[in-house]
Amino acid sequence: MKLSGHTVLITGGASGIGLAFAERFLKAGSTVIIAGRREAKLKEAKKKFPALHTRVCDVSEENQRIELFNWAVSEFPGLNVLVNNAGIQQRVNLLNLQQDWNYYRNEISINVDAPIHLSMLFTSHFAKHDHAAIINVSSGLAMTPGVWVPVYSATKAAIHSFTISLRLQLEKTNIEVVEIFPPAVNTDLGGAGLHTFGAPLDDFADSIFSDLENGIREIGYGGSKARLRASRDELDQGTIQAWEGYLARNPDFFE
Repeated sequence: MKLSGHTVLITGGASGIGLAFAERFLKAGSTVIIAGRREAKLKEAKKKFPALHTRVCDVSEENQRIELFNWAVSEFPGLNVLVNNAGIQQRVNLLNLQQDWNYYRNEISINVDAPIHLSMLFTSHFAKHDHAAIINVSSGLAMTPGVWVPVYSATKAAIHSFTISLRLQLEKTNIEVVEIFPPAVNTDLGGAGLHTFGAPLDDFADSIFSDLENGIREIGYGGSKARLRASRDELDQGTIQAWEGYLARNPDFFE
């Protein structure tokens, strides 16, 4: 995929992986729009990268997703790349639920409803362009679920399945469909300080963009890259080992 000359919309683009991707698309010579829930974070991002265009949008809300689509194609008719990056991650003890269903449903709305709905909204618009792309940010946990984040893992498995279907349905069109499988990356996903052990953000983003430029459609990094072609036995074993390691580091999880 050529990285320059596009008009790119990135959800969850004000920080973390989304902002790192926005920076690289800008440097490559593309126009970039970032959307996010928090206006203050969007302003911070624009102060850092003045060329960014910003839009406040809570992608968990259907009406706001539709408004984002209508605004984006009206203001930027050349828009031809969608990066479904927005996501949240919540640790859940299934034996001791602390919140009502709406708390957990919100994770599904942001991580599943939003990327599927936005992909469906933009597909017909993208079909009008000579080249377009839908890039879904999934997770290595789509294949080896993090048992401590069961809802998050399930949402990413759903996006992996949807992306395969989307790619095959669109294979005879001009729309490229890419899925990115981050491992743990040093961002504030799930809360500040929870992923400081993760891969360095810039190293991760540089690697992803190198693979994007080389036309790879399923892109992993580090451990998540190995999972893309692992056997079922290897994936099952990896899930159990990760869970046992998590419990060893967090012995109070079930309290």
